[in-house]
Amino acid sequence: MTEENAFIEELKDPKTQEKAYRELMSLYKERLYWHIRKIVLIHDDADDVLQNTFLKIFNNISKFKGDSKLYSWMYRIATNESLTHLKKKASLNKIDNETLQNQLVEKLEADVYFDGDEIQFKLQKALATLPKKQKLVFNMKYFDHMKYDDISEILETSVGALKASYHHARKKIEAYLTEE
Repeated sequence: MTEENAFIEELKDPKTQEKAYRELMSLYKERLYWHIRKIVLIHDDADDVLQNTFLKIFNNISKFKGDSKLYSWMYRIATNESLTHLKKKASLNKIDNETLQNQLVEKLEADVYFDGDEIQFKLQKALATLPKKQKLVFNMKYFDHMKYDDISEILETSVGALKASYHHARKKIEAYLTEE
């Protein structure tokens, strides 16, 4: 049994679950937060989505089959929770996703937790113009330095399609930044 499989068993066992879950949170809280933050942009929203993500992980760990790596499964949950959050937010405000993305980027400039410079802010504006999948792939590849195989597991998409999405995202970002 691998170390990860043993850890998963600890997460599933009611006797060891609490300790294992605390360890899981300690190991992945920061990475998942930043993954979520790149999608939802706003700190408070990222905190809410992170909390929902860990609740969903806790409530569904018994259903984890081990078909993928544990972190891939958690990143998939975090990604889906982030996208669901954005969809609900857009729906509540009766706006489309593109308008919401533009509003979030504008709020980002006033966010006390955003410590980026002008170039990073422009990059966020460029990212807001991308289709959802291209933005996700770009964030995971460029910022998180993930391998295409790992992104493929998380997004359940072929490596070839991911490479094409990343290439198109880079070209659109370059075009946006040269126009600015």
